[in-house]
Amino acid sequence: MRLECYKIHDTAPEIVPGRSQRAWMDAFPDRHPYRCLPLTMANSTGWEILCPMDIKITWNGGPLKEDISFKTTGDPNAIASFADSHFMRGIVTFHTGHLFRTPPGWGVWATGAPNWPRDGIAPLTGLVETDWLPFPFTMNWAMTRPGEVIFRKGEPFCFITLMEHRKLEEITPERKSMKTNPELVKEYDAWVASRSDFNTRLATGEEKAMKERWQRHYMKGQKVTGDKAEDHQTKRRLKPVKDM
Repeated sequence: MRLECYKIHDTAPEIVPGRSQRAWMDAFPDRHPYRCLPLTMANSTGWEILCPMDIKITWNGGPLKEDISFKTTGDPNAIASFADSHFMRGIVTFHTGHLFRTPPGWGVWATGAPNWPRDGIAPLTGLVETDWLPFPFTMNWAMTRPGEVIFRKGEPFCFITLMEHRKLEEITPERKSMKTNPELVKEYDAWVASRSDFNTRLATGEEKAMKERWQRHYMKGQKVTGDKAEDHQTKRRLKPVKDM
């Protein structure tokens, strides 16, 4: 299985495995957002394409290309090869500097880094058929209001992960009453009782609950009944990009 990243020019933005850390998560007391394993796993399930420069984007709210301007603390001549306003109307276009190729049936899902909110601008997500496409795609962001947005050098401007097209289409969603699955009802009821008991003890300041602070069943890959999940991950270890 390969994700081939062809540099279009001799230099191109750096690509690194997605990091699980976020500044806003670090800022919480006890860094408690990291207790949410689905957050950290999503953060690291893909690769980040990093800004090669500091860039400040200013939009006056107008519909024209000229209504968006770009500035950098680096070489201003390098801006044109990285960022522009191709679609106008407050849309910012970033060039990844790469042409990506994937195995047959696989495509690249391109978006902003998960759980990395930015004030004043939002990522536009694209799914690209990189198993045949002979030209690169761009990463686009939509300004949500007139103003300024800054991307710092080394911050991700694009996040890519992979999707297998046909496999997704083979999935048949089925909605059922939970009572049709007695074993699941048993496990769910045990979780409800456990959570209710723990929250009650936490609210009353019970010493053991205060010491634990939170229940770790999901983090441990363990059901309340004590059964362990057969396949459970707490960290994503994606391979770095190799320069060939």
